[in-house]
Amino acid sequence: MTKVTSVFIADDHAIFREGLLRVLELSSDMRVSGMATNGREVLQGATAGEHDVLLLDLNMPGPSGIELIKRMRSEAPSLPILVMTVHNEAEIARRAIAAGAAGYLTKDSDPEVLHEAIHNVARGRNFVDREIASKLLFHTSQEGDEQPHRFLSDREFDVFKRLAEGESIPMIATTLGISPKTVSTHKFRLMQKLGIETDGELIRYALRNALVQ
Repeated sequence: MTKVTSVFIADDHAIFREGLLRVLELSSDMRVSGMATNGREVLQGATAGEHDVLLLDLNMPGPSGIELIKRMRSEAPSLPILVMTVHNEAEIARRAIAAGAAGYLTKDSDPEVLHEAIHNVARGRNFVDREIASKLLFHTSQEGDEQPHRFLSDREFDVFKRLAEGESIPMIATTLGISPKTVSTHKFRLMQKLGIETDGELIRYALRNALVQ
């Protein structure tokens, strides 16, 4: 008898969640065992019940991104995390994998790739989308470990990327569940580490290093 893989979906976009639900339940060997719309719901729901895989978006309200991956690894170490995101930048994938994600693919992946990824991580293996894997190899061989953004903490990198994408300090504070003052502190520290002084330089740095699209 074929084992049914139970998938917990975490994404804050209702249409995408419903789309995933339909795609997964078309397969006789998969079922959706739970869903969450923010980081708090992930920490509550994915750590309870019987789930074989956590299918996780990186951008959600509350604890999210690398921070959420680390917390899940601490609170539910046996639950493999498959990141499914719009972000195809190598540095974000590198940080997610380093934090404990078992797999990484983008939201434009074909359903067949999604099924393959879920089966792989559910069986204790790793899976990285081919395009992302290629970028990771190139990124590592060309960049080394000397780029200043490598020395940003995960929270600083998250704030940096959001700033580069045009989010305001109040928007970032609301999304991450921290105060605007804390966001400003992260901004000050990351700009010091990157050796930049203006928002324009921050955006140019991100584009130059392919950290945003």
